[in-house]
Amino acid sequence: MTGSPYLTDEHEAFRQSVRTFLRKEVTPYAPDWERDGTMPRSAWLAFAAEGLLGLNHPRSVGGAEKDIFHSVVFLEELGRMGFGGVRFAVALHAYMATSYLSTGGSADLRERYLRPAVAGERIAALAITEPQAGSDLSLLAATVRDDGDDLVIDGEKRFIVNGLFADFFVTAIRTGASATGQGDLSLCVVDGDSPGVRVVPNDCVSWRASGMADVTFTGVRVPKANLIGRRNSGFMQIMKNMQLERLAAGITAVGDAAERLEATWRFLREREMFGSTLSAKQAVRHQMADLLTEVTATRQLAYHAAWSYARDPLSINECSMIKLKATELARTVAEHCQRLHGAEGFRAQSPFVRRVQDAQAATVAAGASEVMRDIVARSGFEELR
Repeated sequence: MTGSPYLTDEHEAFRQSVRTFLRKEVTPYAPDWERDGTMPRSAWLAFAAEGLLGLNHPRSVGGAEKDIFHSVVFLEELGRMGFGGVRFAVALHAYMATSYLSTGGSADLRERYLRPAVAGERIAALAITEPQAGSDLSLLAATVRDDGDDLVIDGEKRFIVNGLFADFFVTAIRTGASATGQGDLSLCVVDGDSPGVRVVPNDCVSWRASGMADVTFTGVRVPKANLIGRRNSGFMQIMKNMQLERLAAGITAVGDAAERLEATWRFLREREMFGSTLSAKQAVRHQMADLLTEVTATRQLAYHAAWSYARDPLSINECSMIKLKATELARTVAEHCQRLHGAEGFRAQSPFVRRVQDAQAATVAAGASEVMRDIVARSGFEELR
């Protein structure tokens, strides 16, 4: 028995199968993917063959339709793997971009895009962020004009995960008359090979395997049938799906922090200095105890947030809290563990440097920590107004 109010023996058995898969099929190759700035098609097919790209999607499109805690286990193990680019590429595909199709897409869109995405045959990207707009959706400026049965899209998107190798983009566009605001936003699917789509690598220092790119749409024609849900309903769709994005970011960060702490403790138990191991030094031991307490508490917050999300996809407060707490904690853990490894932690090609950079990037994606604090302050104290 697990002893957890959230996880069953089935979940823990699933954890072991995921961990085995990642150790065999992903971890040995991830350094090469990070170096090359991309994930090969074979990797996506391997994830799909294991059933990991459709845990939360309906069986009607090839998904597993599992409960939320199967996804929690998968995301936590994905975080433990330690390669931010891989974890964010896969999480964005399985829990962010495709979730819009799962919750709001027509039967036709599900067949043409969601089914092959679950099978690992088509890779999804989410094109929302723009040069002047990220967390503030009211400033999104990508526009469309109607031309018969088509929409013609013009606009620029930035920092698009999976952008370099995406087969399609779930794209936020402005479909109303106003130049700003939230009411005129819509979502549609744009094929990556459409004329007028230009993809340029975004040479970020972290998450390199995620294929980060800037994407420009110039006169791109998209059938109106590719709209996801009702026209001008994009803002509410983004709000609903954003909570899953933040939940996923928080859970993977918990896994990342936990694994880094465990690996560092093993190192401290072996590293001898001044007649004893580093783990025997009280100052070091107490520092690790504080971090372990924080990670353990944050994991329980993550599980509670997942439970809340399963009951209400608009659990804004809980999802914002876990995204804030877990990503900030993962950064703190990465920085402490880097220092505890001494000079080795600061070599240019050291995995410790990459882990710190990856953890820093996670505090910005899906809403920066400052935005999360503002959301928590507003929604968390709503009852007291």
